[in-house]
Amino acid sequence: MGRLDGKVAFVTGAARGQGRAHSVRLAAEGADIIAVDICGGFESVRLNPATPEELEETAILVQKEGRRVVARKADVRDLDGLQAVFDEGVRELGGIDVVVANAGVLTVGWCWELTPAQWQEVIDVNLTGVFHTAKVAIPTLIEQGRGGSIIMTSSVAGLYGQPFTVSYTAAKHGVVGLARAMALELSEHNIRVNTIHPTGVRTEMYNNVPDLMKLIESRATTLGPVFMNSLPVEVMEPEDISAVVAFLASDDSKYITGAQIPVDAGKLVR
Repeated sequence: MGRLDGKVAFVTGAARGQGRAHSVRLAAEGADIIAVDICGGFESVRLNPATPEELEETAILVQKEGRRVVARKADVRDLDGLQAVFDEGVRELGGIDVVVANAGVLTVGWCWELTPAQWQEVIDVNLTGVFHTAKVAIPTLIEQGRGGSIIMTSSVAGLYGQPFTVSYTAAKHGVVGLARAMALELSEHNIRVNTIHPTGVRTEMYNNVPDLMKLIESRATTLGPVFMNSLPVEVMEPEDISAVVAFLASDDSKYITGAQIPVDAGKLVR
């Protein structure tokens, strides 16, 4: 018997990385999954794009856990498109209980060298996309009258000043404010809203930032230490974050809301 038996979770950025790990872990805990991903690239962000085949693999892994899944292509920046996919999933799976706003991108560089397009794309995905993900689900969560849990993926960069990733850092700080305000507005409906704050996680984003590594190395004795974890671990696995997502999705955290939960190997201990 799982902690999430009979529940439905909506997960963005689900084709791979943390989103896939979260989908599979929540399914293992008993939840059916609405899984979405853009399954494509971005104009100014240098990341290898997720693919429809990767999203399908996530769906297969969920089904192997014995759970139902609705996996669809959707862009969190497109409110109407995201709403349509969410509504389809709710109709097929019978409701919604957990929202995991996970989709995100990263642009690297000195702040004064970022182009307007690089700035805007990261803000649109990492902040506005999180708002959209919550917005499409909240009316149904309220109407159902059974509460729920909204989990937003921020970052350690949402709790401290992380150099070389200014648009990402600004967006992740914004997610914290968004979650705290929503936690207050939704409290009377027993809908909890929390943020998680990972350090480096072994995903496509982590594996595809050579420019960041070069910048860190160029300032190894000054800004380099900002990126160091306290615990003896260089990078975490997506499943390490999923364990915390499952906790926040379950009744084990029923009295936790408006909180910022570091999963950071001690990076923020100073």
